[in-house]
Amino acid sequence: MLIVERQRQREIDRLVAAHTDHRLDRRAFLQRAVAAGLSMSAASALLGSCSEGNAQPPSIDVLNVWSGEELESFKKVVEPFEKATGITINLESTRNLSVALTIRLRGNDPPGVAVVPNPPQMRQMASQNQLIRLDTFLDMRQMRSDYSSDWLDLASYQGNLYALIYKAANKGTIWYSPAHFNALGYQIPTTWDQLIELSNEIAASGKYPWAMGVESAAASGWPAADWIAEIYLKSFGPELYDQWVNHQISWTHDSVRQAFQTFGQIVNGKHYIAGGVQSVLSTNYTVACYQPFATPPQAYMDYLGDFAAGFITSQFPYARPGIDFSFFPFPTLNPRYANAVTGSADLVVAMRDEEAVHKFMTYLSTAQAQAIWVKRGGATSANLAVDLADYPNNVARSSASMLLRAAPFRFGADDLMPFSVEKIFWLKIQEFITNPRRLDAVLADIEQAAQAAYGGV
Repeated sequence: MLIVERQRQREIDRLVAAHTDHRLDRRAFLQRAVAAGLSMSAASALLGSCSEGNAQPPSIDVLNVWSGEELESFKKVVEPFEKATGITINLESTRNLSVALTIRLRGNDPPGVAVVPNPPQMRQMASQNQLIRLDTFLDMRQMRSDYSSDWLDLASYQGNLYALIYKAANKGTIWYSPAHFNALGYQIPTTWDQLIELSNEIAASGKYPWAMGVESAAASGWPAADWIAEIYLKSFGPELYDQWVNHQISWTHDSVRQAFQTFGQIVNGKHYIAGGVQSVLSTNYTVACYQPFATPPQAYMDYLGDFAAGFITSQFPYARPGIDFSFFPFPTLNPRYANAVTGSADLVVAMRDEEAVHKFMTYLSTAQAQAIWVKRGGATSANLAVDLADYPNNVARSSASMLLRAAPFRFGADDLMPFSVEKIFWLKIQEFITNPRRLDAVLADIEQAAQAAYGGV
């Protein structure tokens, strides 16, 4: 009996602490106090005593998956807000966001703010009434001025804004060394045909034109999926892209087959990649992006999002942007979609309808807040009001400009699909890399998984 009383007292102490820190509202406090064994009158009295003389400033738990340099950069973003408002921001990092959110929600203790990796997760949370609509307190006229409609659409569910786009990535970038290109007289290709011509020229000289690695532990295959998405959008445009992503056309559709075949020209190109397909499958995507910048170079081009710049400068700290490393835009496949770009972004969502959370989300939406991370490097802002001069070098500035000029922009296809489809996409594209003759079977297998997830075309 004594043990039970001690357990109940601990639970009540936790409730008092959560309410005092503004992490538990009045209704939730009363519900959980009664569940812990207090009468409603006792719970109400306890709530009243918590509130009396409670002059502590509020705090906000921010659940995120950032670590290392990313987390340090976000701390710098948070600091001016804390100083100006007195509100404490508790940054809670986790490797498994879904599990952490589930635990908090089951305990009726959601974080004030969470950072989610893609629009489908945000929309699922919004559909389950777990999120607070941002358009109820943000200045939407300012938001429409600061963000393109493509970005606002990605952050919305059923016409209402539920997220802020934060830390965007440009996935239309092919990385190379200007110094190495200049030394050998290579020209930047602007069309797909020119890219193949350059690849053949490099291969014919006995060198390897491409670095590529799709290994990424449980997520192996996603770098190849990015190839398919970028090729598809630049070949067939946004309307068909959206139909493909939403399974309004089949995976066996001729456009999907063509996108895989176009990718096959690179991954299965003769003397294109050192070690061939086995190297592609076993090499981590981060390690692969080092190859064009080694001395001597082990390859001359690598396709990866603009976050590759961080990998390159970490491995080669003396590499000079624009001289030793840079990128050129993914070449044109269809002139109608020459400026189309795929990418990704972290989405910041509000999970508590509190004044402190409103203030924090409003702050994060501003160019002032987003410029802090931009100046430190390693992040691209989708906010049009962030000055391009704030980017730390010309390479980062060019990537940001390209992303903001994208017409259209689309989130990477696999990140928009149900997880079961995304996983089979990653798995089967590795099978295609191994044996491109199995393309029809590969697409049929993904289609079968898509029908199970979506319920048919």
